[in-house]
Amino acid sequence: MKFISWNVNGLRACVKKGFLDYFNEMNADFFSLQETKLQEGQIDLKLEGYYQFWNYAEKKGYSGTAIFTKHKPLSVSYGVGEHESQSEGRIITLEYDKFYLVNVYTPNSQRDLARLPYRLQWESDLSDYLHQLDKKKPVIYCGDLNVAHEEIDLKNPKSNMGNSGFTTEERGKMSDLLNSGFVDSFRYLYPEQKETYTWWSYMSKVRERNIGWRIDYFILSNRIATSIIDSQIHCDVMGSDHCPVCIEVSL
Repeated sequence: MKFISWNVNGLRACVKKGFLDYFNEMNADFFSLQETKLQEGQIDLKLEGYYQFWNYAEKKGYSGTAIFTKHKPLSVSYGVGEHESQSEGRIITLEYDKFYLVNVYTPNSQRDLARLPYRLQWESDLSDYLHQLDKKKPVIYCGDLNVAHEEIDLKNPKSNMGNSGFTTEERGKMSDLLNSGFVDSFRYLYPEQKETYTWWSYMSKVRERNIGWRIDYFILSNRIATSIIDSQIHCDVMGSDHCPVCIEVSL
């Protein structure tokens, strides 16, 4: 089965930049999106053979997630309980016989770290949620997680130390998750691969020079790690400041 995750940074804009060409070419079983930036009725996607699930933010032109899948789920849920982030449309969970798929757009701590305390509470609540699901069946957790975990995961770690997305606290939360029964699919297969990123600033020549960060992930329950066939980062796919990430698993 093929899973794709992509922060499209505005789906309507991305559609104008070739989204559907990539979507049709990949023919994935599951296509998870973050930062759709739209409300119900603002786009009409004809995706033959796919169920569509949307979680819209209340604020117009902000946040939002979606999953397009060939496989009808047993259940669908949005958000995590009564968490205040529900209004930002950041989480969709699909349940299947053998696994859960959790699509997430993690809040950014902001440039001045004003939202860091909120972000850390979010991480704790989401970790609890993932572990609750994992007790029932394996979890495939994907999305823009807004953190570069290790120094290998961004071009300039020294100058970014302590910045949003590379604070000790955010990286520690990722380490805690990975040390408690989950695995980063890309590093599981390619532990030493350098200069493979998923996000680049829109500043001039940054993407051309590959000055990037790896902040988009597929994270799986440890017990299905051996089912990972491949984990890919499609750096050459344009249309957003992020590129798609893809895994193939045997489930």
